[in-house]
Amino acid sequence: MIKTNKLNQAEAPIYQALQDFRKMRVVPFDVPGHKRGRGNPELADFLGEQCVSVDVNSMKPLDNLCHPVSVIKRAEELAADAFGAAAAFLMIGGTTSAVQSMLLTVCKHGDEIILPRNVHRSVLNALVLCGAKPVYVNPEVNPELGIPLGMRPAQVEAAILTHPNAKAVLVNNPTYYGVCSDLPAIVQLAHRYGLLVLADEAHGTHFYFGDNLPPAAMHVGADMAAVSMHKSGGSLTQSSFLLLGPQINPGYCRQIINLTQTTSASYLLLSSLDVSRRKLALEGRQIFAKVLQLAEYARAEINAIGDYWAFGPELLAEDGGVAAFDGTKLSVNTLNIGLAGIEVYDLLRDEYDIQIEFGDLGNFLAYISIGDRQRDIERLVSALAEIRRRFKRDKSGLLTQEYIEPQVLLTPQQAFYAPKESLPLAETLGRISSEFVMCYPPGIPIVAPGEQITPEILAYISYAKEKGSSLTGPEDAKIERLNVII
Repeated sequence: MIKTNKLNQAEAPIYQALQDFRKMRVVPFDVPGHKRGRGNPELADFLGEQCVSVDVNSMKPLDNLCHPVSVIKRAEELAADAFGAAAAFLMIGGTTSAVQSMLLTVCKHGDEIILPRNVHRSVLNALVLCGAKPVYVNPEVNPELGIPLGMRPAQVEAAILTHPNAKAVLVNNPTYYGVCSDLPAIVQLAHRYGLLVLADEAHGTHFYFGDNLPPAAMHVGADMAAVSMHKSGGSLTQSSFLLLGPQINPGYCRQIINLTQTTSASYLLLSSLDVSRRKLALEGRQIFAKVLQLAEYARAEINAIGDYWAFGPELLAEDGGVAAFDGTKLSVNTLNIGLAGIEVYDLLRDEYDIQIEFGDLGNFLAYISIGDRQRDIERLVSALAEIRRRFKRDKSGLLTQEYIEPQVLLTPQQAFYAPKESLPLAETLGRISSEFVMCYPPGIPIVAPGEQITPEILAYISYAKEKGSSLTGPEDAKIERLNVII
């Protein structure tokens, strides 16, 4: 969908205000205490004078993120226009903050929300905070890859009919692996039953600015979307947008955001959102055409090596389980070389100085975006060919299943705050977890508060530890014990 902007997308009001402010040579008697870097020369040398000179606090010439009336307000209007939203908020707590604000805006204690279980931890954290009840649509799993697919519209409708009082449906658009549900059909379906549609678009920023990509949430009528600009959009880490459709009250949403977002907003993050939005609005189509070309080239070259499967649009399914695939995602299955994805992840970093996004039990993701070059792709392909030659082994004994269907007995909030005891992992079988365990990235919980601990979960945790996955979540940093409900 090609959208014509109503505003002048060449503007960058926050960036310009900071440029003007730097010229004023203001003497600072406010925070931050480093006073334009003078109080911390080591930091200034490391980051550069230009950077620390605009690490400033809210003031009238620069507006205030909690209640914007001038340059930040204009930047939000430009962002809404660029993304085709009714309103937009600049988020400097990452897409985690945007996702949580999205759910807290729509859901209150006791409300039901329909969602896939393979969501990011931020979604379930929001349920802990607000006390909403999850109604899970368990996605089907690709048997070769072991990864969860999308929600089929028929599954969503069945969940709505079973839970007619549900407030909203949340959709991953896309998953970490590039898989998209049939978002246009789900939006149409949910609205017919009076439900709102929320989209976690942490990995879908580019959908708004490219051709031959899956549909973007705002373009197909979704009500809210959390967009991670720092991933594929080129802004600084921890900067994102929260987008609203016309059915959501922006004033109330701002109040929700201000419950948890800092009152000391980083102008480095804000200006990076401003500049990056401008670049994508003006040049996004050319940029992501190149990104798509690089990813397609990489897939072809990796598949030519043998044994690897750099999967893509061939996953599309007629039943809506995979309605679209994000062609910029370079997801690669490694099981046929006898190595888990996390093992290839480690080898690329330790042996070849290549840092990819993540590795799980059977796959890895190399994130290709705005700053990549063909020679970087060629280096990755060459390293993968060498890993196959040097490290290939028998694949028997490898675990393939990435998704375990949960046995939900309590809401996340009920379980998180319930009386608990700490037990060795082996003794938790059959008990109800009161905490999360996940590999990060991708940050999708293996077990969440309120779910029964099954043999499959314990086997998964043990195997992930053995393979070197980065496990996070529990109080016990060594992941040798879990808190369970008494």
